[in-house]
Amino acid sequence: MAPTPGGNRRTRIHVVSDVHGNARDLARAGDGADALICLGDLVLFLDYADHSRGIFPDLFGTENADRLVELRTARRFTEARELGARLWAGVGMDRLGVIEKAVRKQYAELFAAFPTPTYATYGNVDMPPLWAEYAGPGTTVLDGERVEIGGRVFGFVGGGLRTPMRTPYEISDEEYAAKVEAVGEVDVLCTHIPPEVPDLVYDTVARRFERGSRALLDAIRRTRPRYALFGHVHQPLVPRMRIGATECVNVGHFAGSGRPWSLEW
Repeated sequence: MAPTPGGNRRTRIHVVSDVHGNARDLARAGDGADALICLGDLVLFLDYADHSRGIFPDLFGTENADRLVELRTARRFTEARELGARLWAGVGMDRLGVIEKAVRKQYAELFAAFPTPTYATYGNVDMPPLWAEYAGPGTTVLDGERVEIGGRVFGFVGGGLRTPMRTPYEISDEEYAAKVEAVGEVDVLCTHIPPEVPDLVYDTVARRFERGSRALLDAIRRTRPRYALFGHVHQPLVPRMRIGATECVNVGHFAGSGRPWSLEW
């Protein structure tokens, strides 16, 4: 990683989101940059591109993972939850304990791969209470908070909004809006989910609209940051668009691409 930003030289930031277990590429994501920003979703519960990867198939096999993906893609969420309930009941496992153990194993590897400095916020599949145990001194975790990097102010809002998927870190619209409000005016607004714009929230492979934030969209229009950076939608209809003075960028599905998005000034 490049030296800490300072003086009159240019600053380069690399940004990743939706890491989903890709520790190998994460270890190189900060190469040549002054800092790495991670917009969450470190955990890999189920890989929609390869159903043999993730916590779910490790526990219940690829055939059950195939079925779960089929149900979720068809938006048959009640049936998907019933399938999960039957599988857990059948093996007699402590569901929360087993998931936490698997997540801890992934977090140990992923947080160790973060370069220094890294600035990170939570995704909707993350487990925030565990982050303090794994974030080293070179990693700053921010949620509803701001930090200055290279003379620019970056604001961070983590998590997702509530959906039928019931992922671990989904919060109410009101709680999310309060965090957006707490960040205030910034140069770069960093979030896991996108603003609520149809072209930005539609996933072309999953064939569904993911949840975006109306409060985030309103804040972008009101405070006019230079950039709004986010992830969450793995195959967006539109990865980049302008909203007023703000360049809105989906920084990409890092688990699949292994490449960070870069910002330089």
